[in-house]
Amino acid sequence: MRGEFVDVGGARLYYYAAGTRGAGEPLVLLHGFPTSSHLWSKLVPLLPAGHRVVVVDLLGYGRSDRPGDRPLGVRAHAERIVELLDVLGINYACVVGHDIGGGVAQVMAVRWPQRVSRLCLVSSVAYDCWPARELRLIRAMLPLTRHLPPTWLLGFLRKEMLSGYTDRELGTHSIERYVKPFGTAEGRDALVAHLLALDPAETAALAPRLKDLVMPCAIVAGAHDPFIALPVAERLKQDIPEATLDVLPDSRHFLPEESPEAVSDVISKLLARE
Repeated sequence: MRGEFVDVGGARLYYYAAGTRGAGEPLVLLHGFPTSSHLWSKLVPLLPAGHRVVVVDLLGYGRSDRPGDRPLGVRAHAERIVELLDVLGINYACVVGHDIGGGVAQVMAVRWPQRVSRLCLVSSVAYDCWPARELRLIRAMLPLTRHLPPTWLLGFLRKEMLSGYTDRELGTHSIERYVKPFGTAEGRDALVAHLLALDPAETAALAPRLKDLVMPCAIVAGAHDPFIALPVAERLKQDIPEATLDVLPDSRHFLPEESPEAVSDVISKLLARE
């Protein structure tokens, strides 16, 4: 798969295209904090044929540009993704979001419903129920710790992320890939910017409008997710009309990596809904 960089608002976003073009609408896959497009690498080959698949590194993650002073909240990410769709000539797509990528997908569905043909929320943030307690603690400590060596912050992040995996060997390998861009002083500054942008007020503001969503929606949650408690997914199912909920037993947070077949099956069923 060949990736490309696209200028969006003066910053380069990295994406790669996969799948096979056909009659089906495109799929856009959005990762969460603090991962990258690598999150979807096991899932992409399992997606049904006939769909163009666009896998994006959000600004400040993976191969995309450093954020600089650009905003990094879920609404700002959503605006950039809509602009990316414009550049790629995609009028509407099935948007699949994990973690804060799910928050980005919710913003897109609420603000630009004509651009979101279907919505899939995987271990998604929502309401005011995030970030996890440990991330809230480190955000509160940033005035004291933001100038410490990157190794201090990354050590905390590695430990926190690993609790989201059932397979610790897989988790350790992926985490090293995810934190690599944050291993320099410049990368530490980008990570601090991401942490400061984890604002639940943005998704809480969407709550009254979720009932107005009319596109087919599927929600996937891990039964033992330590970051996003299961009642959050259950509330999303209640609030979004006609939404389905699949709870994966013995699963935690990083479902696209650890349960790609199950997530692919949910997406395939979503694409088949009328």
